[in-house]
Amino acid sequence: MNKRPPKVIVTKIGFDGHDRGSRVIAACLRDAGMEVIYTPPWQEIATVVKLAIEEDADVIGISSLATDHLIIPKLMHALRDAGLQDVHVIVGGIIPAKDEKELLQSGVAKVFHPGSSLEDIVNEVRSLAQSRTHSEA
Repeated sequence: MNKRPPKVIVTKIGFDGHDRGSRVIAACLRDAGMEVIYTPPWQEIATVVKLAIEEDADVIGISSLATDHLIIPKLMHALRDAGLQDVHVIVGGIIPAKDEKELLQSGVAKVFHPGSSLEDIVNEVRSLAQSRTHSEA
């Protein structure tokens, strides 16, 4: 059966404009054969949800090097409200342990910290994308 490659949105929400890491991840995922939709920094939650719907994304990768990860639970809520509870969200960046716990409880699938291997990130994204259940299937 021919299945499309995993479709991943790589983005930054909030006011953190440090996007070097997210650009590296986007290129790495693309090089691994995934379809990557990369957005510039400073995205709003509603924009990310709309893009996930339009692109039929399997995974959303959020990069946070400031405290913008604290609004990710709002993103998770917005995704559920839009019927996208099957779209997996991963977060990468500088995330304190207490905040990581809150993110995972809100529904984030995985948190990657500085120093995570690119191979681990690619494997996790591929696994999450393959486990996504498409409601229209």
